[in-house]
Amino acid sequence: QVQLVESGGGLVQAGGSLRLSCSASGRSFSTYAMGWFRQAPGKERDFVAALSWSGRSTIYADSVKGRFTISRDNAKRMVYLQMSSLQSEDTAVYYCAAAWGSTATAAKADFGSWGQGTQVTVSS
Repeated sequence: QVQLVESGGGLVQAGGSLRLSCSASGRSFSTYAMGWFRQAPGKERDFVAALSWSGRSTIYADSVKGRFTISRDNAKRMVYLQMSSLQSEDTAVYYCAAAWGSTATAAKADFGSWGQGTQVTVSS
């Protein structure tokens, strides 16, 4: 089992930047892929970004490509989501998730552990 704790959310103006962090404990961190999802009020939880166990392979939702960057530090057991050029549509609760496998994936069903979420609010 993996325990995940997100941090770094907050209120930011449109066009600004924010970096989310996710700390992992439990199962060996460098063996599984990681991802970020987000959920706006009244909507489904959607895929944002994911990366493989090594960090060399990344995938992004079309809506965040070119604006968000996912990365990981296996030595520190941390995953990051650098968000820039934020828009009001990015307002949501952001969740860190650990995959069952080592390959980057966008499928929610491929993730078995979830953090409690961190709120990101973008004001226009």
